[in-house]
Amino acid sequence: MIGDLIAKARKERNMTKTELARLTDINIGHLTHIEKGERNPSHKALKNICKALNIPYQQLMYTYDKTVNEDQENYDVINHISYNKLLAIDSISAFIDCPPNVPSSAIALRIPDDSMEPTFKKDSYVFVEFNTPLVNKDYGLFSINGKVIIRKFSVRKDKIILKAENKDFDDITIKNSDDFYMVGKILSK
Repeated sequence: MIGDLIAKARKERNMTKTELARLTDINIGHLTHIEKGERNPSHKALKNICKALNIPYQQLMYTYDKTVNEDQENYDVINHISYNKLLAIDSISAFIDCPPNVPSSAIALRIPDDSMEPTFKKDSYVFVEFNTPLVNKDYGLFSINGKVIIRKFSVRKDKIILKAENKDFDDITIKNSDDFYMVGKILSK
């Protein structure tokens, strides 16, 4: 997955592999193996790649040991990972303990509304792992057209649907024109 994101970022910047290899002092053959997912870059190499591509290092680090399965390839998960965006947090209320069953959590997020009740109660906390590709029925943190929400992820006949648990809230069907990113996977409540 990390190689796919590196290749995507490089192509979006109209940069050739040769240019990236020169800027990072990484052998072009090794860079090819990284982009194909056959090898992971070292942390130093990843930092150099991110610097050359002008993208945040930590966002790609979250994808370091992640792989993409066939279902995720079918809904084109790579185009919905926010490798060059950061979650903006407007308020920090406290630190809370990270439960031992979710050690890969990056943040604890307070549920802002009752859209996911009864599964997630308003004002309770969920633990989020950033840039994790989701599978059908996972809970996730999403950005859609600039709004950040928590919903249940569903794939139906090549459509992505973000489902609310509370029937007072509408489900959201993702359209090609939507600015849609998977911020992270909800690991636990």
